[in-house]
Amino acid sequence: MSILNLTKALEELVADIVCLVSEFSHIDPAKILICISSTRGGGVHGTFAKIHPLRFQGGSRTREVKRARRVYTCTMPTVTHRDKEILYIIYFLVPRFLNLTLREKLITVFHELYHISADFDGDIRRFPGRNFAHGGSRKRYNKLMEGLVDRYLQEKEYLESFGFLDVDMDTLRSKYQTIVARKYPAPKIQIQG
Repeated sequence: MSILNLTKALEELVADIVCLVSEFSHIDPAKILICISSTRGGGVHGTFAKIHPLRFQGGSRTREVKRARRVYTCTMPTVTHRDKEILYIIYFLVPRFLNLTLREKLITVFHELYHISADFDGDIRRFPGRNFAHGGSRKRYNKLMEGLVDRYLQEKEYLESFGFLDVDMDTLRSKYQTIVARKYPAPKIQIQG
């Protein structure tokens, strides 16, 4: 019986990228929870993945927010997995993510990993200006990811162990009797005030 553990395959891919691409050397894959989320359509338009940082700016667990005359304290939940505190959760939206080309899948993975703060403190990488998540230009951000992916592909002699990247969802379904993956509800910020 052939089984594809999609979560494990993505974890191994992330560990390989972190090992080979210096821009990600600050990342500890054991503190990232890789999860799958379902999409209604299998088309390649829309969101392919998303990252949930589990800390506020500067790695703080709490943040005060003022609404009208009231001040609320927002607290990030604690998430643990395999006795480690998780700092980031990355969701891959399936089947949409799996229906991308190999290069597009890698760009998506790199895109989410690049959001991780250089301090690896649970916060996202922040760029100056209003669009602090992607910087002044999302197009420039994605161009940088394309360059990193191209460099990664040149360094890799083969991607055989990541064969799931080379095919779409229908092909995976025909190749494997069972596809398993981790699902985890999006953490909810606790608000007191």
